[in-house]
Amino acid sequence: MKNALARFYEFLDRPLYGWGRLALALSVIPIVLALGQPLWKISMKAPQYPKGLYVEIYAHTVEGGNDNHDLKEINTLNHYIGMHSIDRAELSDLDWIPFALVALILLTLRCAAIGNVRMLVDLAVTTVFVGGFSMFRFVYKLYSFGHNLDPTAPIKVEPFTPAIFGEKQIANFSTSSYPQGGTVLIGVFITAIFAVTAWHLIKGRIDTVRAARAAATPDVVTQSPLPPTA
Repeated sequence: MKNALARFYEFLDRPLYGWGRLALALSVIPIVLALGQPLWKISMKAPQYPKGLYVEIYAHTVEGGNDNHDLKEINTLNHYIGMHSIDRAELSDLDWIPFALVALILLTLRCAAIGNVRMLVDLAVTTVFVGGFSMFRFVYKLYSFGHNLDPTAPIKVEPFTPAIFGEKQIANFSTSSYPQGGTVLIGVFITAIFAVTAWHLIKGRIDTVRAARAAATPDVVTQSPLPPTA
């Protein structure tokens, strides 16, 4: 057990394969593109809005359709039911997302340049944390919007959770919520990080087993028969 653990720690200090470094360097391209793409889109349709209303959430801002007129209209509707306005001020706790994405870019490039397997595993864990925490905060904000309603609002509605993924009927509004290009690009980045990490771990395990078997098998020396004595 001790020898196996020692071999594992030794494996973590191994440098990355050349193709792995190249794959890591290329994986930052989609996440760079994601900085300028919408991450999520929330749409609303009702008889009085046959063309629908929608807002797009970016890493750095929130924009509405129809030259941002849709966002103003949605916030007006939200006011009547006592919901907070959807704007960057209300989503200020998400301001760290652009910095987190830039940090992932820098960590990935650093790992591609001078990293070893240990740094690659750390990068994969950090990526999971950033992605998971971002999604958690997004879901929490939607829940908070629908449950922290002003009791003095003109129109009384039961607390609700807006559509997070898919479609949902709220009063006479049909709402939908789906990821957009930015989230897809971040997903490509995450998939690339996990693919490179998984390959290094699997290949490292195979190499370790082969090395252990080779060390446990003694070399067989073939000797020629001695010549007969006179």
